[in-house]
Amino acid sequence: MKQFVLQLGNEWMRVAPRFLPFADAASAELPLGRLLRLSLFQISVGMAVTLLTGTLNRVMIVELTVPAWLVATMVALPLVFAPFRALIGHKSDMHRSYLGWRRVPYIWVGTLLQFGGLSFMPFAILLMSEGGGPLLTGHMATALAFLLVGAGLHTTQTAGLALATDLSGDDNRPRVVALLYMMLLVGMVASALLLGWLLANFDNLKLIRVIQGAAVVTLVLNVVALWKQEARNPTLTAHDRKRIDFSEAWRAFAEGRRTGRLLLTLGLGTLAFSMQDILLEPYGGEILGLSVSQTTMLTALWAGGMLIGLAVAARRLGHGSDPYRLSAFGLLVGIVAFSFVVLAFPIDSTMLFRVGVLLIGIGGGLFAVGMLTAMMALARGGASGIALGAWGAVQATAMGIGVAAGGVIRDAVSGVVQSGAFGAVLDNPGTGYAAVYYIEIGLLFATLVAIGPLVNNVTMRTRENTRFGLAEFPG
Repeated sequence: MKQFVLQLGNEWMRVAPRFLPFADAASAELPLGRLLRLSLFQISVGMAVTLLTGTLNRVMIVELTVPAWLVATMVALPLVFAPFRALIGHKSDMHRSYLGWRRVPYIWVGTLLQFGGLSFMPFAILLMSEGGGPLLTGHMATALAFLLVGAGLHTTQTAGLALATDLSGDDNRPRVVALLYMMLLVGMVASALLLGWLLANFDNLKLIRVIQGAAVVTLVLNVVALWKQEARNPTLTAHDRKRIDFSEAWRAFAEGRRTGRLLLTLGLGTLAFSMQDILLEPYGGEILGLSVSQTTMLTALWAGGMLIGLAVAARRLGHGSDPYRLSAFGLLVGIVAFSFVVLAFPIDSTMLFRVGVLLIGIGGGLFAVGMLTAMMALARGGASGIALGAWGAVQATAMGIGVAAGGVIRDAVSGVVQSGAFGAVLDNPGTGYAAVYYIEIGLLFATLVAIGPLVNNVTMRTRENTRFGLAEFPG
């Protein structure tokens, strides 16, 4: 057996590195086994994201008949903490502790927040679906659960990526962080498939078991990932260390640059792609008659599209393509994608709907990577933290607004349609969903207008100024 393993290892060594993109991510200081173990925290984050934004919103809207606007608000709550990711990372950089750990306390606290939120979340959701109890107890408990999970996953992921950066060397650091981001998408795809299988025959008891099982898995994965990873260094956590002032760094970064238009474009595009996050699975279940298992698979399709978009973007940017043009192409793909989703209902085509979901992932990946690369091109002289902080803050804010607005608009339009104000032709359940998708198509066109001057006046080329890697993509 040992001889077989050695022979198999020798055969893998003959494979060209270009066919194994992360084979060279390991180093003597960070062996591949240790690196893969560290990446387990990304699996837990991907599972939480899929559970919150994929499975639960469909279950609450369709099976538990919770109003879509309320579900959208709950699902958007975890995004409240996303703009503070840069602050969390900065706090962990400057953490003061006699124990000598900078990242471990933040990862551990984030893990406990995730575990706590998931532990009582199913009971809160069921209580909310039955009327909320006295003084809206169910609503408040559900909101608290979503907030805890959101704060936990953002804290864990930010500190975990920082720890991976600390452990890796300058040469392999981009590949290490790239591997970690890829593991996030793997976690989303794997958990979407698993959750879809577990909830194939839905009932309340099974929902409780699945969510609380996710809490236990989160705790186990993060403890295994964290175990003996960070060495104690009291010098880095000394109480007399100076803190960095963000205001001066931001002024230096934004002065004399086209940052405003870039951030406006990012906000509009993110809003356009995110309004559907709360509606795709309910749309598939309520309008096209898909089961819980089938609609949960849509998250896997979307994540697969994201992977395709990332791969295409990496290849094109590696050959010197203009990141703004790449983002514009992603917007065009998004317009086609939402057109397919809208047409799926009148022609009753689940296949066209699935293709549209896949294209949404591809277009969103192309747009996000292109805009992030453009933002990174502005980050010079040590301003990468400010650039990524601004990018993450705008994206998270636009995403939160988009998720909440999608549910509100769908419910508002459906209410007007059911009153007969638009006549009998439009009096069907699909009209509310279609209104949101049409608005998203309009926002994508508006984003194309906003990005136009950036495309015409761009002077940078990625091959000359920055080599794109997924390492720069924030989780």
